[in-house]
Amino acid sequence: MAVGKNKRISKGKKGGMKKNVDPFSKKDWHDIKAPSFFNVRNCGKTLVSRTQGTKIASEGLKNRVFEVSLADLQNDEDQSYRKIRLRAEDVQGKNVLTNFWGTDFTTDKVRSLVRKWQTLIKAHVDVKTTDSYSLRMFCIAFTKRRPNQVKRTCYAQSSQIKQIRRKMREIMVNIKLRLVTLNTWCKISSLRS
Repeated sequence: MAVGKNKRISKGKKGGMKKNVDPFSKKDWHDIKAPSFFNVRNCGKTLVSRTQGTKIASEGLKNRVFEVSLADLQNDEDQSYRKIRLRAEDVQGKNVLTNFWGTDFTTDKVRSLVRKWQTLIKAHVDVKTTDSYSLRMFCIAFTKRRPNQVKRTCYAQSSQIKQIRRKMREIMVNIKLRLVTLNTWCKISSLRS
């Protein structure tokens, strides 16, 4: 036996016993407030780590993007296929104030629109509102079979596609001329389906 070693005293394990700390105990809940042009203002809650040293909780919340169904914001279940993205701009106490950041369709809605044996035509236009918001408006169109058509397919020629795309852009530019602010655009888009 080596000098100075005592076998009867058991050693502690390396690192000791680690305490299981609940990660949610270090976090705070904040209410997400939607912009005023939606019917429902309170649209959810989010977690953020508490302020600790130089790490400020409100800075961790800013620029977060939340995705909410338009059905929840307008109390209208017919609009459930539309998703609205809201971006956190400011934190006031436990409230996170958001601003409109974009919109999209759910994937199942887009998949239900696209079918075989027809032509899909897409167009987009960049829009600048008077309250200095930049929007990119997208439009999607499909060819349709004529009544009493025998042929199973209804494909468009490339020249027809160009004409249709030009007309789609004209319509979107006309909407742009009526578009004054982001607020009016949100009202217009929530009415259309």
